[in-house]
Amino acid sequence: MPDLARATDAATAIAASLGLPADDAIVLHNSNKLALRLEPCGVMARVAHVGEEVAELEVDVARQLADRGSPVAALAPPRDGPAVHVRDGFTVTLWVYYEPAAPAVAPGAYARALGRLHAGMRAVDGAFPRFTDRIAEAERVVAEPELSPGLPDDERAFLGGRLRRLHEAVEGTGREQLLHGEPHPGNLLSTHDGPLFIDLETCCRGPVEFDLAHVPTRVAEHYPGVDRELLDRCRELVLAMVAAWRWEKGDQFPDGRRFGDELLRVLRAGPPWPTLDAVVPRPVGP
Repeated sequence: MPDLARATDAATAIAASLGLPADDAIVLHNSNKLALRLEPCGVMARVAHVGEEVAELEVDVARQLADRGSPVAALAPPRDGPAVHVRDGFTVTLWVYYEPAAPAVAPGAYARALGRLHAGMRAVDGAFPRFTDRIAEAERVVAEPELSPGLPDDERAFLGGRLRRLHEAVEGTGREQLLHGEPHPGNLLSTHDGPLFIDLETCCRGPVEFDLAHVPTRVAEHYPGVDRELLDRCRELVLAMVAAWRWEKGDQFPDGRRFGDELLRVLRAGPPWPTLDAVVPRPVGP
C-alpha cells in the first residue's frame, strides 16, 4: 500500500476512538492490503482502500465461526457495535493480535484445523460467490491487456487458454460447501490457543479440494475423503490463477513479477503440480 502513512494514521485514530491505545504501529504485512500490530493495546488492524475489500462479509463470517468454536482469529474488543470502520478513504477492521507460538503448525494439526473450519463453515448463513467466480476474475485479468499490460502476448495466450480449460474441467465437480478460499500457511497462525485461520474475505463456495490445493502437500495427505484427481486439477488451477494476479496492473505482492514468471514456467513444465509454498522464484543474475 503506497499511502502507508495515511493508512496507519486512519487505523490508529480509529483504535483510539474506541479506547484502544495505539501509540505505535508495526507493519506486519504490506501488499494490496495492510496489516498493522497496534501497541500497547495488542490489536491487529487490517486496512484496505474503500471498495477494495469485503470487510462486512469477513466480519460476519468470523463472528458466526467464533460462535461455533471454529479455529479463527477473534475480533478485537469492544465487540458490541460496528466492527467495520471507515476513515479517510480506508476501511479498517480490528482483530486480536496473537503472539506467535513455536513450533510451526504440524501437517496433521493443520489438516485437523482445516477440517474443523470446514465443519463450522457448513453451518454459516449468507450469500457467497462460487470459486468459479474467482477463476473468471483471473481470466479477465489475462484477457484484457489494460489489466495486465506487462504480460507478453505468447504468455497471455498460453495462460488464458489454460485458465479456460481448467474452468471447464472443475465446473460442477465435487461436493460444494463454504470454503476459506485461501487457507495457505500465510493465513494460518500458530498461537498458544492452537492454529487459527485469518483473512476470511476470500470465502467462496466450492469443493474442499479447492481449499486443499492451497496447503502444503503433507497437510492434504492428512485430510480424509479427498478426491485426488480433483485435488490435482485444483492445484494446477491455483497456480494459473495466482500467475494471473501476479501480472495484474497495480499488484503489490512483494517480488510479484518474478513469482509470475516462475509460475508460468511451472505451468509450462507440467505435472506433478507443486503447491504454492514450494514455488520459489529463481535468483536474479548469473
